[in-house]
Amino acid sequence: MGTLSPYIGRFAPSPSGPLHTGSILCALASYLDAKANAGTWLVRMEDIDPPREEPGAKERILKTLQQHSLCWDGEILYQSTRSSAYTEALTNLKAKQLGYHCDCNRKRLLSINHIYDGHCRNRDILQQLPYSIRLNCDNAVHQYGLPPEITFKDAIQGVQKENVLEQGDFVIHRKDGLFAYQLAVVVDDIYQGITHIVRGADLLDTTAKQIFLTKLLQGQAINYGHIPVIVDSTGAKLSKQNHAPAVNDETPQANLLQVAKLLGLDCSRLSTQHSTREILTSLIAQWSIKNIPRQRSIAYESIQ
Repeated sequence: MGTLSPYIGRFAPSPSGPLHTGSILCALASYLDAKANAGTWLVRMEDIDPPREEPGAKERILKTLQQHSLCWDGEILYQSTRSSAYTEALTNLKAKQLGYHCDCNRKRLLSINHIYDGHCRNRDILQQLPYSIRLNCDNAVHQYGLPPEITFKDAIQGVQKENVLEQGDFVIHRKDGLFAYQLAVVVDDIYQGITHIVRGADLLDTTAKQIFLTKLLQGQAINYGHIPVIVDSTGAKLSKQNHAPAVNDETPQANLLQVAKLLGLDCSRLSTQHSTREILTSLIAQWSIKNIPRQRSIAYESIQ
């Protein structure tokens, strides 16, 4: 995907449970794209939401990756160790009048369909009460000259456009005191020098916000590719929250072959008699991100 050098990609699971089939699909796609481009593939553990974490999940995730020979380069980055970096970014944004306190409750947010209307931009919020911190997109556009419309060419889904002002100011620090995903992911992508991100299409709608924030924090442009996510019979994404079954670590060859077909790869000459390394070597040799179907989702039943 692209020709930026050096290529640095990443897979960033959250330890809210074990990896499932959708997770392996995403991990394999990002791994293959990195290795086919002679790149570096990093693993980042997004462990900044303790209430959602499952005991032992971090270790199990890493074991599953190793069982599938999806071996990462360098050290694992744990977001739980990065609080000072997130605090520094937050402080800098607030100093530039790009972050403000918001005490709006869920009822109010629901009434505006979660597209924030700037209600708290110029309000004095009591420090004693819980509040979130939102990015002031209006100031970013009018005081710092950032274009309100973010346009990027996704390697799989094609050209994407989104006006950040129409989507509203988004949260960069949560009301419960935890750092928001949008802030943490951008700060870490900049820190690790990420050049390419291959991930699920369920995150496509967050990409414009992340590009916008990356520009504010003066990070380099990133190439994105969003693969179709696996959904259940109701159309819901296969996820830990929806109790998707964990990947069977005892059948890594079968697991790899199952999801490889969804990525447009020819597995006709491969079987479970091959080692995971042999399978991955074959898949890397034929990898092309252009072969991935340009769709947002694929039914779980179709891969059984």
